Amino acid sequence: MTRLFLCPAIFLIGLTSIQAQKKSELIEQNQNLKYKLDSISRMVSTSQRNEKLADQRSTEYQSQVAELQDANATLMKNLNSFAALSSQNSENINKTMAALERKEKQLKGVTDAVASNDSTAVVILTNTKQVLGENAKVGVADGSVVISEKLDYFFTDGVGITPSSESRAWIENVAKVANANPKSIITIASLNITGEMNIAIQQATAIASILIKDFGVDGERIVAVGKDGGLRESLQVKFQPDYKAFYDMAKGDVKN
Repeated sequence: MTRLFLCPAIFLIGLTSIQAQKKSELIEQNQNLKYKLDSISRMVSTSQRNEKLADQRSTEYQSQVAELQDANATLMKNLNSFAALSSQNSENINKTMAALERKEKQLKGVTDAVASNDSTAVVILTNTKQVLGENAKVGVADGSVVISEKLDYFFTDGVGITPSSESRAWIENVAKVANANPKSIITIASLNITGEMNIAIQQATAIASILIKDFGVDGERIVAVGKDGGLRESLQVKFQPDYKAFYDMAKGDVKN
C-alpha cells in the first residue's frame, strides 16, 4: 500500500520537476526572443533613421546639383558673352589698327611730299645759281624759289610790253631752270609803281610767251600776273610746288 502511494508521488515530483525545467527554458527562450526582438527593433529604428538621413542628404544633394547646374549654365552663358565680346573687341582692335595703318601711310605720303618739295626747292636754288651765276638775285620763301630782276632790265624805263634783246639770255637761262624741274609751277609777276595793272599783266605775259614759244616751257605750268610793287619795280619768276596736285593726292589718301 505504501509502495502504491510512493509511486504516484514520485511520478508527480518528476512531472513537477520536468514542468519546472520546461518553464525555465521557456522563460529563457522568451528572454532570448525578447532580446532578439529588441535588437531587431533597434536595427530597424537605426535603419529608418539612416534611411531618413539618406533621404535628406539625397534631397540636399539634388538641390546642390541643381544649383551647380544653374551656376554652370550661368558660367557658360557668361563665357559665351565674354567670348563674343572678346571677338568684337578683337575685331574693333583690328579695324582700329587697320585705320591707324592707313593714316600712317597717308601721313607718310604727306611727309614724303613735303620733304620732296623741300628737296625740289634746294635743287631749283642750286640749278638757278649754276645757270644764272652766284650773283643772281634769287631767294627762298615758304618753300618757293624766287628769281628777280629790275623791271627796266626787260622794258625801257619799266614801261612797254616788248622785252629787250639784252634780257633774252636771262630769260633763256630761266627756261633752262624751268625745264630741268618740270614738276614745279611757275608764276611770272611784273611789279610796278604806277598802279597800271593791265600793263603789268601784259609785261608778265610777254615774258611767259617767250619761255613757252622760244624755249619750250610747258604753258600749263605758267601763270602770269601783275602786281603793285609799292616803291619797287621788278620782274619776279617764282618756282613753287604743285600745291593742287599735292592737295588732290592728300584728299585721295583721306578718302581711301
